Amino acid sequence: MAGLLSGLEQFGLSNLESMDLYETPKKAEEGDKGEQKPHTVQEQDFLFDKSFTCPLCDREFKARTVKIGKAKLAGSDLDLRPRYEQIDLLKYDVIMCPSCGYAALSRFFKYLTSPQAKNIQKTISATFKPQKEVAETYTYDEALERYKLALANAIVKQTKASEKAYICLKTAWLLRGKAEHLDPEQPDYEAQKKQCQEEEDEFLKNALEGFLAARQAESFPMCGMDEPTVDFLIAVTAMRFEQYDLASRLITNLVTSKTANPRMKDKARDVKEMIVKKIKEKNAAAKK
Repeated sequence: MAGLLSGLEQFGLSNLESMDLYETPKKAEEGDKGEQKPHTVQEQDFLFDKSFTCPLCDREFKARTVKIGKAKLAGSDLDLRPRYEQIDLLKYDVIMCPSCGYAALSRFFKYLTSPQAKNIQKTISATFKPQKEVAETYTYDEALERYKLALANAIVKQTKASEKAYICLKTAWLLRGKAEHLDPEQPDYEAQKKQCQEEEDEFLKNALEGFLAARQAESFPMCGMDEPTVDFLIAVTAMRFEQYDLASRLITNLVTSKTANPRMKDKARDVKEMIVKKIKEKNAAAKK
């Protein structure tokens, strides 16, 4: 998983950059800030400082948090990535303790077992460089660093495959947002865009692997998602990487499902047509 955790050196955790995502880690005892373009409504207008108590070190801290109901949903991508007007909520979904380095998605932050806490203290907190929370908003690069730290924490605490997959999925979405907000006038625009797309693919592949493993071993709901939603995500992601047999099987099941809601079934029918078209195009190209 080279590259998934790159950038953690700023937290003093460069030794964690080569950790395996879905393999059980060894026991601890063994061993640019981009300027945001100005908007009529500023990004900080959607945010406030919320107080948190770290479940690991018990220190209180504040983190930038989106005001409930403030942001307006503009739509979603095929893989359900939400898009909001004037702000990318994904940038603010990781809660990080600036003192000890414990970080997690907001829905998982307060849940920490004693063995998990010990692993994080030994593997992360021992070398973590305390951070200062000073920015009014997070740039995409700052948000990505927080997501990678959350993923490192998830690996160290040996959490469920679904949680790690969900972090990978949201990190991929964040990278897509970063690519969309790059300045085309910059001389290295094409290189930056290509890098974002390559990193997005890497995180999506790991999300796919994790959700497939979780689907076999975990119960639903999974990260707040029901079975039809997870199957849809798997199918769409599999289609992206030309795993058409897997995508087709799951989508066909969704279309005939008794538990999927009508809106999800409509989405599944659209994806089924896409899969058929892509298979035809692939076969036609192979005959040339």
